[in-house]
Amino acid sequence: MKTLIRSGLLLLITLGAGPAVLAAGDVAKGKALYNICAACHGANAEGTAALNAPANAGQDPWYMIRQLKNFRAGIRGADPDDTFGAQMRPMAMMLSSDQDIADVVAYITSLDLPEPPQTVDGDVELGKQAYETCIPCHGEFGQGAQALDAPRLSNQHDWYIVRQLENFKAGIRGGHQNDIYGAQMRIMSQMLESDERVRAVAAYIATLEYRSVGE
Repeated sequence: MKTLIRSGLLLLITLGAGPAVLAAGDVAKGKALYNICAACHGANAEGTAALNAPANAGQDPWYMIRQLKNFRAGIRGADPDDTFGAQMRPMAMMLSSDQDIADVVAYITSLDLPEPPQTVDGDVELGKQAYETCIPCHGEFGQGAQALDAPRLSNQHDWYIVRQLENFKAGIRGGHQNDIYGAQMRIMSQMLESDERVRAVAAYIATLEYRSVGE
């Protein structure tokens, strides 16, 4: 299992109007704060399907900070049809300060990337074709790109990818007026016209392995 080494990294906040720099998070403090997250996301942030909790270990810090702030502000998780997002929102609100968020994210990014099992029954070849439209932002290997506000997709649970694509398509996610980047993804998700294509692209993403820039 590969480890992402990001010690000393400046964490970035992106909320609506571009990134702002926050002091680097404290891993030790973040580990203590993560206790409230572990019950759902797992001791190593590997995610838990039974609790509908995605893998967070190894995710881009700037993306996790944005999403935690979005949950806390009601930009994400407030739609009445977002059942699982609604569960996450009060948990994010327990991180009362931006520094708390930076600390817990610093701890999560110190953990090993998970290797989720493939569970979605989808046509991988069809998914590979459909993923061509995703590559300009999310990268050939699903590694993501901060410059394009696109998070890493590789090493994430395939069932979670399916749910988020479905939520984007239905406007459950990305519909808030302040969710600028979610709105962009909502538009792109419409290109997956059928449930078959959604499952196919998730099945293909599940075959990708994280690669850092330059690998």
